[in-house]
Amino acid sequence: MTFPTAVDLQIEARWVIPVEPQGVVLEAHAVIVEADCIVAILPIADARQRFAPRERVELGEHALIPGLVNAHTHNPMTLMRGLADDVPFMVWLKEHVWPAEAKVMGPEFVRDGVELAIAEMIRGGTTCCNENYFFPDVQATTYAKHGFRSLIGLPVIEFPTPWAQSRDEYFDKALAVHDELRGEALIGTAFAPHAPYTVANESFERIHLLSDQLDLPVHLHLHETADEINDSLRDFGMRPFARIKQIGLVNERLIAVHMTQLGEAEIHDCAAHGVSIVHNVESNMKLLSGFCPAEAIRRAGVNLAIGTDGCASNNDLDLFGEMRSAALVGKLVANDAAAMSAASVLRAATMGSARALGWQDRIGSIEVGKQADLAAVDLGTIESQPIYNVVSQLIYAAGRHQVSDVWIAGVRKLRNRELTGMDTSEILSKARRWRERIATA
Repeated sequence: MTFPTAVDLQIEARWVIPVEPQGVVLEAHAVIVEADCIVAILPIADARQRFAPRERVELGEHALIPGLVNAHTHNPMTLMRGLADDVPFMVWLKEHVWPAEAKVMGPEFVRDGVELAIAEMIRGGTTCCNENYFFPDVQATTYAKHGFRSLIGLPVIEFPTPWAQSRDEYFDKALAVHDELRGEALIGTAFAPHAPYTVANESFERIHLLSDQLDLPVHLHLHETADEINDSLRDFGMRPFARIKQIGLVNERLIAVHMTQLGEAEIHDCAAHGVSIVHNVESNMKLLSGFCPAEAIRRAGVNLAIGTDGCASNNDLDLFGEMRSAALVGKLVANDAAAMSAASVLRAATMGSARALGWQDRIGSIEVGKQADLAAVDLGTIESQPIYNVVSQLIYAAGRHQVSDVWIAGVRKLRNRELTGMDTSEILSKARRWRERIATA
C-alpha cells in the first residue's frame, strides 16, 4: 500500500495560472508546497490521493497566480502619497519632493514608509519589489522583518543627502550594505544610480566596474522625459542611452525604468544587449512624462517588466490597476487593439519583472522548484461574473480588493483579506503622525 506523502501546504483553486507557458489556465488544480518551494502542480482529485497536507486551503472561485513583482518602487515615499499632485515632473521633483525629503528623510521615515508599503502591497497581491531609495540598510531590515522579498537599491547621486555626503561615501556605504546582506534568503541588492542628469560619468564608470565584479543589477531612471533628452544633447552631445552605452552599462544587468523617449534603434539595442525595461504607465501619465512604447518593446524581444513608481507620483502600489492601464494605454500607443494582451501584461508583472531583477529562476511563475510566492484572487464576486476568459478577467475586471490570500516563500501573509503578522492599527497611526509632521514642516 502506498501512503500519501506528507507536505506542508496544499492550495486548491478553481483556476491555477502558472504564467509559464503564457496564457495557460489549469482548471481545478492544486499547488503543493513543502517548506518554501512548490513541489507539485496537479489536478485536485489526484492531489488528494497523493498528498497529506498539514494545511489545505480550498479556493472555490479563485484564480491562483504567481505573486506580482513590482519592478520599480520608492516605498518610503508612501508617506508622501498625495503631497504634490497635478504639477509637472520637474516642479514636482525640485519644488515639492526634494524639499520635503530634506526635512524628514531619516531611518524612521524609511522604516515606517516601507512598513506601510509592505501592508499595501501584500493586500494587493504583490510579493516582491525592486526598491530604490535612501537608507538601504533600514529598508533591508524592515523587509526582512516582515518576510517580504525585495531587491534593495544602493543609491548613488552627486549631491549630499542624509544618507551620504560625498561620492566616495555613497560607494563605501553601498558596498558595506551589500556585504551585510550576503546570504539573506529574501533580500538582494542592486546599484541604483538616480538618473543620467544627477549622476556623473565617473560614478557610472565605477558602477559599471563594480556591477561586473559583483554581478549586481543596475536600477536606473532612464529616458523618462523629453527634457532629459534635450538637456543631455546640450550637455553631452548625445542622448542619455548613448552615454551610458558608451560607458558599458547597456547590458543584461541594466534595469531601465520609464523609457518613454525611445527610437527604434534604441529598442533594438536593448533587445540585443538583454536590457530589461520597466513600464510605469500611471506615473508617466500623471507627471506627463510621456508614453513608453511597451508593445514595440515587447515585440522586439526586450524583457518588459511593470512597476508602480512611488506613491508620491502614482499614488498607489496597485499592480492590478497598473496592469489594466498598461493594457489599455498600450493599445492606444500601438494603435492596435490586439497590443498588450491580457496574458502578456500578466506575464510582464510576474515573470518579466522577476527576470528584470535576475530572479526568474526562483519567482515569477508557478512551477515546480520555484519559491511559493502566490496570490489568490476571488473571482466569485458580482463585479467579476460571468467569466469567459479568466486571464482577461484578471486584467480588465478584477481589482486588488479581490486578493484574498497571499504567500511569500510558503508563508501566509494574507488570510481572507486579513494581514498576518502586521499590526495594522499601529501602521495607520504612524502614517497619521507622519502626515502631521510633513504637512507642517
